[in-house]
Amino acid sequence: MTNREVIIVLDFGSQYTQLIARHIREQAVYCEIHPYHLSTDNLRIINPKGIVLSGGPASVYAESPPLPNRQIFELGIPILGICYGMQLITSLSEKKGKVHPASKREFGSVNISINQQIELFSGLPRNFQVWMSHGDRIDSLPGGFEAIAYTQNSPTAAMANLTRNFYGLQFHPEVVHTQDENLILSNFVHKICGCQNTWTMSSFISETIDQIKSDTRGERVLCAVSGGVDSTVLATLLKKAIGNQLVCIFVNNGFLRENEPDQVMQTFNKLGIAVNYVDATDRFLSCLTGIEDPELKRKRIGNTFIEVFKDELETVGQIEFLAQGTLYPDVIESISIKGPSSTIKTHHNVGGLPNDLSFKLVEPLRELFKDEVRKVGTELKIPAPALERHPFPGPGLAIRILGEVTRERLNTLRIIDKIFIDEIHQENLYGEIWQALSVLLPVKSVGVMGDERTYENVVALRAVTSTDGMTADWARIPHDVLANVSSRIINEVRGVNRVVYDISSKPPSTIEWE
Repeated sequence: MTNREVIIVLDFGSQYTQLIARHIREQAVYCEIHPYHLSTDNLRIINPKGIVLSGGPASVYAESPPLPNRQIFELGIPILGICYGMQLITSLSEKKGKVHPASKREFGSVNISINQQIELFSGLPRNFQVWMSHGDRIDSLPGGFEAIAYTQNSPTAAMANLTRNFYGLQFHPEVVHTQDENLILSNFVHKICGCQNTWTMSSFISETIDQIKSDTRGERVLCAVSGGVDSTVLATLLKKAIGNQLVCIFVNNGFLRENEPDQVMQTFNKLGIAVNYVDATDRFLSCLTGIEDPELKRKRIGNTFIEVFKDELETVGQIEFLAQGTLYPDVIESISIKGPSSTIKTHHNVGGLPNDLSFKLVEPLRELFKDEVRKVGTELKIPAPALERHPFPGPGLAIRILGEVTRERLNTLRIIDKIFIDEIHQENLYGEIWQALSVLLPVKSVGVMGDERTYENVVALRAVTSTDGMTADWARIPHDVLANVSSRIINEVRGVNRVVYDISSKPPSTIEWE
């Protein structure tokens, strides 16, 4: 990519780190996240306009706290420390201040008062609500710093060294609960770091097209498409860059929703993108015969996808490059400072290809968050229905059928899914919901239909609100809408006599049931 202004966020393990980067990007300023131990040599190569030290769960006075290289304070670059980042500035300054456990911890919404109206607080009232999440506080300031804001519990809720352009905030400006309209982050990157509004999706598209042309050098590029937002934007961007050198494959695994294969093909036809369609329904169904364990389902589906993909490669001929829809959260996860965690479930986006296929990778979306991918799609004039489509897992309805997957159960779930989605569209709720889904449960319940006892299937409905899918809350769909959906399902779908609505959040639950 071309040289661009960049703000670096050093990650100390905060749950809000990605929010910081996303909100800075919303200010039309490019931002990258790196591990807290990024070397100063690498920092000099990146040449950022400013550095943000994220929060984190550690305490600076712990036995082995995560620490950045002290030389970052000698680079002459503005620095903003948030929560733990503020405490780091205090403890690592040449003339150290003191950080101690607070006698009264602050968690939640707190009223803050500004001591002096410096550039960081430009446009903000003297008093406003902020979000605190800390058990430590600054008891004495480091040399050269002054308190610029306070709360009832924290005499130094924010501090500044105006000579060196170093700032510390005990609260979190990146979360929605802080009522600053993102002015603090905007003031930091624009007024203090001097960044211009150069990070736009239009500039990204222009730079990326040039990069794709340079990287692929006229060779053909293979792209597996699903009709989802990421693969549709990816294919459209590639088409603009390399034209007919793009080879797209759409594998119908038989686990798609009602009429979805036709809708996907129609979308790409409208976009002028040729797609090789492969109907492998029977093959995928056969691989799941007798399988109930969700992880085994995913592995079987993933392996079958690879087999189908390999077979299809024999018909399209030699291809040098493979395009993947890797997004920035995937990149961040691969360099995360957090330790290894147990497998909750294999990733939805099955289709990871084995090394022996020997492709060179093209990943044009790897700098983008999900909301930015949609903005790129809008710039590329992709039809709104394709961009507004709810996330859909690679294994499709196979992981929304708990227990064995059969053709009959798939057909039943397709009808249920269509009723639910049609009704939330009808009520203009689809755009307010991040993801809506139906789950066919492996249990039966007693019911009464036409004065007769029934013993039939139970269906669970699930709808969540979210910005990125990393956390989610259950959607407050009006009761009369849910009642109508339930009535339609029970009356129109043979074999179902009970409908329940899932009101759990993520975490502790996941969005999908498997």
